[in-house]
Amino acid sequence: MTFVNTELFPALKDLAVSERPGDRRRVVRDVFQDAYNYMKSGQLMRQVVNKITGIDFNDLKEKQHFGEIYEQILNDLQSAGNAGEYYTPRAITAFMADRIDPRPGELLLDPACGTGGFLSCAIRQMRQRYVTSVEDEDRMQHGLRAVEKKQLPHMLCVTNMLLHGIHDPSFVRHDNTLARPYISYGAADRVDIVLTNPPFGGREEDGIESNFPKKFQTRETADLFLALIIRLLRPGGRAAVVLPDGTLFGEGVKTRLKEELLHECNLHTIVRLPNSVFKPYASIGTNLLFFEKGEPTSEVWFYEHRVPAGQKSYSMTRPIRVEHLQPAVDWWGGAGRQRRIETEVAWRVAIDDIKARGYNLDIKNPHVVADEHGDPEELLAKLEEAEREAARLRDQLKAILEEALLR
Repeated sequence: MTFVNTELFPALKDLAVSERPGDRRRVVRDVFQDAYNYMKSGQLMRQVVNKITGIDFNDLKEKQHFGEIYEQILNDLQSAGNAGEYYTPRAITAFMADRIDPRPGELLLDPACGTGGFLSCAIRQMRQRYVTSVEDEDRMQHGLRAVEKKQLPHMLCVTNMLLHGIHDPSFVRHDNTLARPYISYGAADRVDIVLTNPPFGGREEDGIESNFPKKFQTRETADLFLALIIRLLRPGGRAAVVLPDGTLFGEGVKTRLKEELLHECNLHTIVRLPNSVFKPYASIGTNLLFFEKGEPTSEVWFYEHRVPAGQKSYSMTRPIRVEHLQPAVDWWGGAGRQRRIETEVAWRVAIDDIKARGYNLDIKNPHVVADEHGDPEELLAKLEEAEREAARLRDQLKAILEEALLR
């Protein structure tokens, strides 16, 4: 442990690197720049090193198995305190990547990449569908962009990329995407695809909001990311973003953001998820927003994803799985979404109706009949009768107790 703490980590932090593109020493140095060893046991450290040394990373099959094990470790982190915030369930990342359908040569960005779940799904999908040559692979790898603010998930993401066969994962920057002035993002920064689950429920430190135009200034992280995503997309670019219910019904800055989104982009689909999808880390309603930049929105399709029959909610032991989202894939209506139909879980709302609602996108399923709770006056009368009966029984019990004490 003395060697690791006093020699190894300091040496890796200060690695000399060249300016040559693809110098992997830069990746190592950047990963260890803010890293510290939290393991206290030299015996455990030795055991870990021995296990990893036993893997032949030149053997494609062994490397692939290790990559799968690593992804399972990231999945397990979902229930490990704060680490869970960096992990989006695989079913969600796979579904979003599948619907966005990235291709080699397109610039794909995750501005809050966490452990790299969206990136790994996009890579896997492109290799399965479109990568047929070394040139395709190179174009795919050169089109990846990612940023992560926190040191631990940044390190996990870089490792994840290496295990997915990415030769130079230095594209994963350790930085805060929101710390750069909004206006400084120009044409050279535009991308074709944004796939992300920005942090929500958190607030940025003082001064970050001043990087944004007055109408978008807020300290709420998810709102700032949405404003930036709209700006970063090229005309014709497409995005899939996870956002909380609060973004849909919120007012003030949120209203102005939604107005901007609907004016600058075609928000064609909102998939509404149950509160339990992100358990145990979070138990709030979330939504998947799919939009394309260049044309204003004329109508928004809503799709309500429901927990499978026979299951009350998702949980650690029974999480959401890829096959649970297959009905949404079947409903999608093809590449151009031209075959969509309204069902008991799918409905559409015209832009004029959304404007009339003050850009409130928290629109409930119109095909679900609200629970009938009865006439309010009748319910109030029953409540008063129940209270009188409770008072009568209380007096009766009091009388019985007084009589018993007098004996």
